[in-house]
Amino acid sequence: MPLNPDWQDIAARLILTVIAGALIGLNREARGHSAGFRTTILVGLAAALTMVQANILLSASGKTPDSFAVMDVLRFPLGVLTGVGFIGAGAILRRGNLVSGVTTAATLWVMTAIGLAFGGGQYGLGMAGTLLTLLTLLVLKWIDVRIQRDHHAELDIAWRHEKPQDLGQIVKPLGYRAWLVGLEHRPDRDGPVFSFEIAWTRPERGGPPTDLLSLLDQHCEVTKFRLVREPMH
Repeated sequence: MPLNPDWQDIAARLILTVIAGALIGLNREARGHSAGFRTTILVGLAAALTMVQANILLSASGKTPDSFAVMDVLRFPLGVLTGVGFIGAGAILRRGNLVSGVTTAATLWVMTAIGLAFGGGQYGLGMAGTLLTLLTLLVLKWIDVRIQRDHHAELDIAWRHEKPQDLGQIVKPLGYRAWLVGLEHRPDRDGPVFSFEIAWTRPERGGPPTDLLSLLDQHCEVTKFRLVREPMH
């Protein structure tokens, strides 16, 4: 990076950082994520300002004869990267087995690296990072939602005035798999409540398993249906 940046160079670094943060932040904002447009810009701007400050304070003359210590100004950007880790952790939410916000946290982290690149005067590196980040968030999202993946759910049912049936055989034609994991007698019901684990494979763009719920409604009463992210087996 240039050892003595002028004000025009500093302005270019900050403006490019704001533009990169706006482009990436618009993607997060449009999808309703907690860290959106302004947050992404501010994270990148903080990183760029810190790197510019380190650039200005970076000494090129070395240690003077009458000094006994030299400040390591490159610790400034390292501190920014560490601090953004805490912000990213706040963007990650966990509700039971459901985890969300990981991509938003990673976006804030990569925006910090882009801000550091622009703040250090590495325009080509910063632009490449911005383009690759947008490619990942926009183009690869189209691929991601079409990848076949495993889904899991917890299901509680009560059979309607009939003997318990083999739920696995009932849902198998639709591509679902079922395992009985528990049986409970509740005081508010005449019959027992059966607990199952349900698994199926389909792209995320396939949406919720409404076909499964419609099928179950023909045979039993669903008392609980809860999606889980992590495999149960």
